[in-house]
Amino acid sequence: MKRMLLLGDEAFAQGALDAGLSGVYAYPGTPSTEIMEYIQRSNIARERGIHREWSANEKTAMEAALGMSYAGKRAIACMKHVGLNVAADGFINAGITGANGGLLVLAADDPSMHSSQNEQDSRFYGKFALIPIIEPANQQETYLSARYGFDISEKYGTPVLIRITTRLAHSRSGVELSELLPENELRLPGDKRQFVLLPSIARRNYQALLSKQNAFEEEADRSPFNALVDGTDNSLGVIACGIAYNYLMENHPDGCPHPVLKIGQYPAPRDMIRDLLKRCERVLLLEDGAPFLEEQIRGLLDDTYTIRGRLDGTIPRAGELNPNIVAKALGHIVETGQATPDVVKPRPPELCPGCPHIDSYNALNEALRELEPGRVFSDIGCYTLGALEPFNSINSCVDMGASITMAKGAADAGLFPSVAVIGDSTFTHSGMTGLLDAVIENSPITVMIVDNETTGMTGGQASSAKGRLEDICAGLGVPKDHIKIVEPLKKTHEENVRIIRDELFHRGVSVIIERRECVITARLAKKLEKEAAA
Repeated sequence: MKRMLLLGDEAFAQGALDAGLSGVYAYPGTPSTEIMEYIQRSNIARERGIHREWSANEKTAMEAALGMSYAGKRAIACMKHVGLNVAADGFINAGITGANGGLLVLAADDPSMHSSQNEQDSRFYGKFALIPIIEPANQQETYLSARYGFDISEKYGTPVLIRITTRLAHSRSGVELSELLPENELRLPGDKRQFVLLPSIARRNYQALLSKQNAFEEEADRSPFNALVDGTDNSLGVIACGIAYNYLMENHPDGCPHPVLKIGQYPAPRDMIRDLLKRCERVLLLEDGAPFLEEQIRGLLDDTYTIRGRLDGTIPRAGELNPNIVAKALGHIVETGQATPDVVKPRPPELCPGCPHIDSYNALNEALRELEPGRVFSDIGCYTLGALEPFNSINSCVDMGASITMAKGAADAGLFPSVAVIGDSTFTHSGMTGLLDAVIENSPITVMIVDNETTGMTGGQASSAKGRLEDICAGLGVPKDHIKIVEPLKKTHEENVRIIRDELFHRGVSVIIERRECVITARLAKKLEKEAAA
């Protein structure tokens, strides 16, 4: 069989392609971005005409994937963990509509918050939706999870959640490929009212979902992703979920002496857990993320078993796992390297040299210079670095689109001027509805859209906003004489400061579009032009 060296993200993408994928829907977000990018480059996807365009946000991605499933085709929706919050409405209700063609939702979690606002654990969403969850331990399992997940999805008519974490998403390993399957034929649901969630139908569908729970547990008991391996030392049993199994085996390259329950599919296999608890004096529970399974095993009042994990401090409550943390929990001596020499200085992130956001913030800072600080609400993107030196420009970054709505709320409280700074892609992701709220109430806020014509923070993916911002703002009702377009450059600095200052004191909604292409994507475009001309 053919083998490839793949990232975890790429392994899932290749697995989905080989399993007869017809469409991928996603919004870029680390650590999930490479799934869509891999499929966009794929010869299989190009030859088959597989849908592979970025969505405006995770909610639209989730709903479009559900629509493809409705039509009988196999579809995936991919996002980072906080993106699942945006998609939650469609995701939870998809458990009740069910699936027709195979439907997989991949959530890439980010323990330790390497590039995120929190380290929430998406397994809670899967449990909340009452659907099967697959948590692969390595790249090979990640590849296999796509085909297996599609089969489970179509067998039971349910979405399936695939949960990976940053270390798996962004590390490479050899993957053995399976044969390429054909795409499904177009096939509409037999029950044409299945996806109509009127209360009478939703109640019926919900009962059907509840009736599948025992079958989901039985699938977990015989799942290839779950296994109970005997050991010679029953003084300790180990439950290792997902990638935590790798960290355990890294500490025991010749085999773990303790009984090990490897879990990669949920609902958790009850019989296997009971078997392990009966045979072992103590249990160490390893999971990368929240104490999701630990809380379930402990229960509220059951202190019968000695469970060691995140809840008792054996494993740190926050942050991702690593082999040293696991070694310490196992009672091994942990060797540490030399202390970092003083010559190695921390290097905080910073805007790229020549970035247009630099000139945007310099102009905004000067326009605000005579006002009391603390009135600029920002958002998620490269421009969030405006919170750091040397700018110190922004005072909030909460979630996608919150800059405009927080600025409006502050204005409602009496803060004037109140400013929102938002990127072009983030604006079309979830800023438009906040601007509509502001327009309806004619809120006295200034919205500065820093338009670098790309989704810059995640590597320069296409922005849904490109070429549309003025029309969108006008269509939402912003007066055209208060939609200003400026070019953030040193030579236009004085003029830009004047325009920003004028709009700051406008007693209504104003939008300033600061437009200049990202220096990285501009450089790449020139390189590609030269290569094409050569």
